[in-house]
Amino acid sequence: MFRSTLVLSAIVTVVLQACVSGLPTARGDSPLSVEQLDFFEKQVRPLLAQHCYSCHSAGSKKLQAGLRVDYRSGLIDGGDSGQAIVPGDPAASLFMEALHYESYEMPPKGKLADDEIAVFEQWIRNGAPWPEEDVPEASGDDRAKFNLEGRKQEHWVWQPIQSPSPPMVKDASWPRAELDHFVLAKLDDNALVPSPDADRAAILRRLYLDLIGLPPSPQQTAEFLADDSAMATENLVDRLLQSPRFGERWGRHWLDLVRYAESRGHEFDNDSTNAYQYRDYIIRAFNADVPYDQLIREHIAGDLVSPPRLNPEQGFNESILGTGFWFLGEWVHSPVDILKDESDRFDNMVDVMSKAFLGVTVSCARCHDHKFDAISTADYYSLTGFLQSSDFRQVRFESMESNRRVASQLSKVDASYRDQVSQWLLDHGHAQSQATPLPEEISSRLVVDYQNLADDQFLQDGFIFGDAPRRFGDAWLDESGDQPVIRLAAQGQAGNDAIWDGLETLSEKGQENRGKLHRLPRAGRTLRTPTFALNAGRVLCRVQGEGHVVACVDSHRLIAGPLHGQTVQSITSKSPWVELDLSRYIGHRLHLEFTPAQNSRLQVAWVMQGDQTQVAAAKAALGDSVADQPDPSLVDLAKSSDPWQSLAAEWAQKRADLKGQIVKRSHAAMAMMNGTGEDAHVLIRGNSSSPGDLEPRHFLTAIAGDAPMPIESGSGRLELAEQINDPANPLTSRVIVNRIWHHLIGRGIVPTTDDFGVLGQRPTHPELLDHLATRFTTGGQSIKQMIRYIVLSRTYQMSSKPDAQAVAADPKNLLWHHRSPKRLEGEAIRDSLLTLSGEIDLTSFGESVPIHLTSFMDGRGRPKRNGPLDGNGRRSIYIAVRRNFLSPFMLTFDTPVPFSSMGRRNVSNVPAQSLILMNDPFVVQQASGWAQRAQQNADTLPQRVRWLYLSAFARQPTQPELAAAIAYLDSPQDQPDIGRWADLAHALINTKEFIFLR
Repeated sequence: MFRSTLVLSAIVTVVLQACVSGLPTARGDSPLSVEQLDFFEKQVRPLLAQHCYSCHSAGSKKLQAGLRVDYRSGLIDGGDSGQAIVPGDPAASLFMEALHYESYEMPPKGKLADDEIAVFEQWIRNGAPWPEEDVPEASGDDRAKFNLEGRKQEHWVWQPIQSPSPPMVKDASWPRAELDHFVLAKLDDNALVPSPDADRAAILRRLYLDLIGLPPSPQQTAEFLADDSAMATENLVDRLLQSPRFGERWGRHWLDLVRYAESRGHEFDNDSTNAYQYRDYIIRAFNADVPYDQLIREHIAGDLVSPPRLNPEQGFNESILGTGFWFLGEWVHSPVDILKDESDRFDNMVDVMSKAFLGVTVSCARCHDHKFDAISTADYYSLTGFLQSSDFRQVRFESMESNRRVASQLSKVDASYRDQVSQWLLDHGHAQSQATPLPEEISSRLVVDYQNLADDQFLQDGFIFGDAPRRFGDAWLDESGDQPVIRLAAQGQAGNDAIWDGLETLSEKGQENRGKLHRLPRAGRTLRTPTFALNAGRVLCRVQGEGHVVACVDSHRLIAGPLHGQTVQSITSKSPWVELDLSRYIGHRLHLEFTPAQNSRLQVAWVMQGDQTQVAAAKAALGDSVADQPDPSLVDLAKSSDPWQSLAAEWAQKRADLKGQIVKRSHAAMAMMNGTGEDAHVLIRGNSSSPGDLEPRHFLTAIAGDAPMPIESGSGRLELAEQINDPANPLTSRVIVNRIWHHLIGRGIVPTTDDFGVLGQRPTHPELLDHLATRFTTGGQSIKQMIRYIVLSRTYQMSSKPDAQAVAADPKNLLWHHRSPKRLEGEAIRDSLLTLSGEIDLTSFGESVPIHLTSFMDGRGRPKRNGPLDGNGRRSIYIAVRRNFLSPFMLTFDTPVPFSSMGRRNVSNVPAQSLILMNDPFVVQQASGWAQRAQQNADTLPQRVRWLYLSAFARQPTQPELAAAIAYLDSPQDQPDIGRWADLAHALINTKEFIFLR
């Protein structure tokens, strides 16, 4: 199955001596990588701050043992006992001895947990990387030194976007676009000249792979090279931008930003159920060229956008799908400390949101005011308040808008007939009776009372519980018997309406999830109580019917292990009570979620909390019976009154007409929903067990000030989205145009695409960045138009062959005197192989193809389904991304591990890449298929060789290349003819030119 490495090496040497090779790989310029910075700021520094700073920092009241741990050299120099850490050698570090309690015992209040000690050990082993920063001055009050306004004034990124005019250049004939003036002016200032234009074949391949991620066919290459019209390149760009393949290419870029994966990682790698629906949403959004401000609005608050953006073909709600990005992170199935787990999840969500849309590292302010940027700890916790006020659901997105219209009409019909019943009762002398007050032992401990619940506190996923709770005395239509009967509510309660029975959530085959909630029919069928603080160990609910209740404590949902099983409780018709023992969660915040059994009724009247004795007293006070009517004299009214019988029949008919319009079947997707609007506590030193003051929800102070955001009700995420989109915000448009530039040119104007802060790199062309940002904002925020503008520029179309003098003056090509060769991503390489073999399946959307598991990919959570070697020919974006079982091929070519935003992938040059292109069974398989196509598509040997070169490189072979190939193919060998062609094809795949854009 595998070809000899020696044979392939010989082929590469003999056949391809004239091929482009040795093209350089891009390297990051930052002394501290993104991964190192994230690890230090998220894991190392918080532990130092929590356990060490009180005795060993500038803020210590009395410095102990002369040791400072709040800067790197302080740890290396050490204190009274000598050097504290030896970078690269944890075993030789006194600091580690103290943590292990082998010499000193630090911290003195108790040994750190094993996983915390492991963090320090890994950090020291990696060289103890620490960002460059000033040594903190001893003052005793670190917060007093934080000058947010001063930092804002000092750093470029917080300054308003300018609208610079294109500068004058020496050669006015060179620029094709206004942006070219900014590039050429910099070159003029440095006495450099730009490289000439790339040849048309290079530009063709560049455009195809940059815009749609697939190589041009020989026919497409021939047609473009034969078209010598002035509009040939523009027409090509327009066709590629309209291709459905565009969204698949640029959607993959976006998935890096939102750490897209289809499993949760950790021990069992549980499914992120229906995550692929977000992937399909983003592909459609890029193809539709949704304006960027709308895309942001949909991501932050798509569930609140009114009216939502609808799919033009199928009419379903697209907007709500954007909110799924919040929930693509890792989840732990059985965290011991669920409040810390929530804090960690919120941290990841804030980190992804702030890097992706704002290009700043807000999460670095979790434990302390940002060490470098104008971002305070208060800013960080103000943003977590938006998350604390929101909730997760699996939304029935395909049916929700149709059913929303039905629900609205149903509400009007029911209200109309309720009013008629009320008027009839008044006309016939039946005064409205009052509900009997609940006993003191219940009313004093209520946390939820559906009789008196405020309208904005009535929350549900879906429509089955109506638009409001049923109040005491409200008329309702009972259709459970042979004839419809009008009844009056005996108590305030929220109950599901039988008209919605039969809802079916379509599930894709092969979903793997061990969670207890996964098996319950909850999507679009769940009542959510307001959030409340648990101050007693028992929660008692007054209910009728059948179903389940879930206590969602600190938003923990992945209930799949030995812990937290007591938060899920079944409800039966045998008792009007359901009781949850939540003693272990006293002091936490939670809400309850009620779901009726399929085609069953479930009513919830109220919820109280108390100790075991108080709950028993509450049960005794009411007993187990619930009256059917608020007034016994009205029990038989419907049977004895002709008007009521007629009214009931008429009411039932109107409801039947609406029932026929309900869409019962729908797919589901991860999405957000509004919860109880509340602000978050600042956690002292980032410690979830040390809450400080409440911090009102607001946007970043450096942009919007620190006044609380005016929020009418709910989470406030829609208001947050508008502040992110505010034209006065200098971050949003700069960040997105820089990302587009990075993907097209190979390096961002700000090279650190996810960090525009002090630790990031400054823009090489600040005026160009603002020019692009201004053009983007005033031009309708079209990503496609910005791409078109850039690729039609002379800067984009420059040759990749630099001038020697320019390289000597600017070796890193910061001034863009030539187009640096750009290595293709793993997805583009794999998709190119499938295209060349003719095996590519260009079907769009749908459930992901399972990852192909090698014998080395083993462990807990290993997927039950093993995907085919070629992924059924689907494009790489449609192959499942499982956190614990990532594709070795993709990892080798630097596809990021989905932990946080990764706007700039690493570009490595390691032996594994050569080895995988030489020996991977998939590569061998595709090379053989490509060789067979060559024999089918051309008759003579030279024609076939030329066809191979056109397919792979969009160019004809040079005469030496052609001669070398023919010489090899004509030489005597002990293998079939197809084997020689397969080896030649495989050799071409192993050239630098195949995986680089020249």
